[in-house]
Amino acid sequence: MSWINFPPFTSSNIASIRYEDAQAILEVTFHNGGTYQYYDVPTQVVEDFKRAGSMGAFLASSIKGHYRYSKV
Repeated sequence: MSWINFPPFTSSNIASIRYEDAQAILEVTFHNGGTYQYYDVPTQVVEDFKRAGSMGAFLASSIKGHYRYSKV
């Protein structure tokens, strides 16, 4: 797998985000240490996520509850 890291950002909840475009896996690591992978996330959604004013708000409204996920 070839992961693409998000550019640096500031978030009170999210520590890092990366995306594997060949398999459409979005991986989110939280400051509390938890890491989740969301599956079948389209590239356009990932691009919108990168431009979001609030990473946490975008995750809550556009990722969680919309895509299958697992805790890593």
